[in-house]
Amino acid sequence: MAVQSLRAIRRKIRAVRNLQKIMTAMKMVAAARLRRVQDRVTAGKPYTEKMRWLVETLAPHLPAIEHPLLQVRPVQRRGLVVVTGDKGLCGAYNNNIIRTAQVFMSQDGAAPFVLYCIGRKGYDFFARRGYQVARYRPQLSVTAPFAQFKAVAEDIVQWFVSGEVDEVHIAYGEFVNALVQRPKIVPLLPIKTDGAGDTGQGKQEAREYIFEPPAPELLALLLPRYVEHQVYHILLESLASENAARMNAMSQAADNAEELIKQLTLQANKVRQWNITKELLEITTAVEAMRRARD
Repeated sequence: MAVQSLRAIRRKIRAVRNLQKIMTAMKMVAAARLRRVQDRVTAGKPYTEKMRWLVETLAPHLPAIEHPLLQVRPVQRRGLVVVTGDKGLCGAYNNNIIRTAQVFMSQDGAAPFVLYCIGRKGYDFFARRGYQVARYRPQLSVTAPFAQFKAVAEDIVQWFVSGEVDEVHIAYGEFVNALVQRPKIVPLLPIKTDGAGDTGQGKQEAREYIFEPPAPELLALLLPRYVEHQVYHILLESLASENAARMNAMSQAADNAEELIKQLTLQANKVRQWNITKELLEITTAVEAMRRARD
């Protein structure tokens, strides 16, 4: 019976060690993807920030013109874009975003919400619980070209411009650093110009601008591109957050596996020692019995 127990323990050690190898490999893959996403975020950040500054600075000074992305309507239905991952094994990353979205939608007196889910985890959760999911897209990969991110932004813009929803917010995982990721909800549409011109160095002085081309043509080009890069930056941040969370989760799991291997090895050594002691006792008993028989 003890031999069988020793075999079972050794089998467990082999299984845990194999799992540890898989977890270590997943950690390395997540780390490589995180570096790749961080490079894309770093490369596009100056353009995104300059675009935001340009819109916030110029929009309040534009003449009273109408543009669909600036149109503020009475809120009858609110759109919420929930960005999660397609896969798990990333700790509480997906659950935190879903929980934050639920709290946001449970606000008293808020208009009904319509969901746009990006990522299978969020879609599965809300669809099974009877939420109104209007649209769904799978998660974009780390290597996806900008055209795919642009298509998502255009779909969100069409969702708003068509009148299906009167405002759009995005729930995603904000990437703070490799160890900290926070669920966050930000407004996207209509584009807000409150506090425009504040670049962190105090508000700009009121200025008169001469627009060339004319302001309506400028807005028609500038505002859609502004939304595209806002969505692009948010989706890249969510990818970075997910891979960082997966890297940390796999690192912790690998450490736990190492600790479990140590405990199982100690247990196996105790069983092996018990087996050796038992065999020595049996041999000693047999020798003593033979000696007494001769005497």
